Amino acid sequence: MASKPLGNLTGLKPSQITAISRLYNRRFPDQGGFTPDQARELAILSRGVSRQIGVLINRKGVPVMVLVGEQDGILIPELSRHRQADSRLSGLRLLHTHLDSSLLTQEDLMDMVFLRLDAISVLTVSSDGAPRTCQIAHILPPNTDELPYQIHPAMIWDDVDFDFGANVKALEDELARTGQSVAAAAREGSAILVSVASESRGAQERSLAELAELADTAGLEVVGQVVQRVTRVNPKLILGRGKLAELEVLALQKNAATLVFDQELTPTQQRNLSQITERKVLDRTQLILDIFAQHAQTREGKLQVEMAQLKYMMPRLVGQNRALSRLAGGIGGRGPGETRLEMDRRKIRERIAQIKAELMSVRKHRKSTRSRRDKAGLPIVSLVGYTNAGKSTLLNTLTKSVVLAENKLFATLDPTSRRLRFPEDREIILTDTVGFIRHLPADLREAFMATLEELESADVLVHVADASHPEMDAQIEAVESILRDLSIDTIPRILALNKTDRISEETRQTLRFVHPDAVFISALERPTLAPLVERIKSLL
Repeated sequence: MASKPLGNLTGLKPSQITAISRLYNRRFPDQGGFTPDQARELAILSRGVSRQIGVLINRKGVPVMVLVGEQDGILIPELSRHRQADSRLSGLRLLHTHLDSSLLTQEDLMDMVFLRLDAISVLTVSSDGAPRTCQIAHILPPNTDELPYQIHPAMIWDDVDFDFGANVKALEDELARTGQSVAAAAREGSAILVSVASESRGAQERSLAELAELADTAGLEVVGQVVQRVTRVNPKLILGRGKLAELEVLALQKNAATLVFDQELTPTQQRNLSQITERKVLDRTQLILDIFAQHAQTREGKLQVEMAQLKYMMPRLVGQNRALSRLAGGIGGRGPGETRLEMDRRKIRERIAQIKAELMSVRKHRKSTRSRRDKAGLPIVSLVGYTNAGKSTLLNTLTKSVVLAENKLFATLDPTSRRLRFPEDREIILTDTVGFIRHLPADLREAFMATLEELESADVLVHVADASHPEMDAQIEAVESILRDLSIDTIPRILALNKTDRISEETRQTLRFVHPDAVFISALERPTLAPLVERIKSLL
C-alpha cells in the first residue's frame, strides 16, 4: 500500500495527493536514474500542482520518501533512520523537479553534502508539463584538485545514461581506500582542525599548530585542517555555508568524526553547526577543558575543572548535542520543556556555588600552609611558563623527584612543591604550577585561582621558556600578560631558556642578544642548571 507524500500538501486535491502517492509504487533504475514514463509522470505531476516534487530513492531503486515542496524549493527531512550501517553515504539519491530552466542550485548541492546523498539529480519541466533537461551531481573522493563534488553537464532528459549504482560503488570504494578504513562510520577520535579569523593566514596556521598539539594531548588524531581568512566572522555559523560544505566533504573524505574550531564558538554557532553536521563540534575552550578533565589528579584539580565545565555548559543547555559529550562531570539538558531546562540551570548554579565553597576551603588550607612556610623562613621559588616548556622536568632534575613530565600540553595541572637544599645547607621550596597558554579561557583562569594564588607568596619566579619553539617570543609575552593580569609581575623573576640542546649555536647567539639577562639551560642535563641555581641564590 502506498504511503502518503511528505511536505507541503496544503491546498492539494485528494486526487492529486493520490496520484503523487503512486510514485511509491515505482522502481527507479540505476542506469539513467529513471525511465521515460517515470520522467513524464514526474513532470506532469509537478506542473499540475505547481510545486517541486522529489523522490528519495534507495540503492534497490525503491522510493523511501516522496516529497512535495514549494514552487522554488523543496525541504528534505531528517534522514538518520535511513542511513545504512555499511555506508558512509546515506544510501539514498534524490531525483527532483524544477519548474523553470534552472539546473542544480547551490541549495541543492548543500543538501547533497550535508545529507550525504549518493547523488542528486534535477529534472527541469516545461510550461506544458513535459520533461526537458537533467543534471546530476555527486560527492568526490579525495582528489588533487581538492574539489568537493562533481557537477555533470546538463543533458536532454531522454539521453541520460549515468549509472548511479556503479558510481556510488566506485565512490565508496575510493573513500574506504583513502580513509584507510573499510568501516562506514567516521573513525572515533579522528578530527579536522578549523580556523576562521581575520588575522593573517600565517598567524592562523601557527595557532593551528598549537591546536594540533592540544588535540594530540586530548587523544585526537588530526587528519586534516581548513583555514579561512574573513573580514567578518559569520555570527550564525562562524564560516559561510559554501566553506562549511567543503569542510563537510573533507570530513567525509578523511573519515573524520570531529570538527575542532580554533576559535571559541558562541552557543548559537555551536548549536547551528551541530544541527547541520552529524559530527561532533568542539572549540578550543572545550578541547582545553577536556584535557584538564583528563589530567586533573587531586580533588582540588577536579573541582576546578568541573566548575569551569559547568560555566561553559550553562549557556549551551538549549539544544545540547553530542558536542558536549566529551566533557566530563556536568548536567545535561535532556528532556522537553522550559521547566526541565530551568531545573537543570538551577542544579548547575547550586553545584557551582558548592564547588566555590569547597575551593574557598582549599584556599584557606593553602593560606595556612603558606603561613607555616613563612614561619619556617623557607624562601619560595615558583616555576611558571607556557605549557610544555619543561617546568616539571626542571623540578624533577633539580630535586631528584618523579613528578609526571610528558612531552604534551598540560601534562601537569596540580601544583607540586619540593624542598631543594643548596650546598651551603640552605633550603628553599620549589613549586611547579599549571602551564599557561594563549587565549586561556576566562572561566578556567578563574577556576584555577586557588592554584595560581601559590604564585603570590613566591619570593622568586623562574619563567621557563622553550628556546626551541618557533613561537617562543609570543609564548613569553602570553605568560607575562597573565602575570600582569594576576598582579604578580612585580615579583623578581628569572627567564630560563630551556631545551637549548635543541638549538644551533647561531640561534643561541641571537637569543643572547635579544634576551641578555636570560639563563640558558637544558632541564634534562643537570650540569647546565648551575647558572640558574646561582641566579636564584643571588636573588634570595
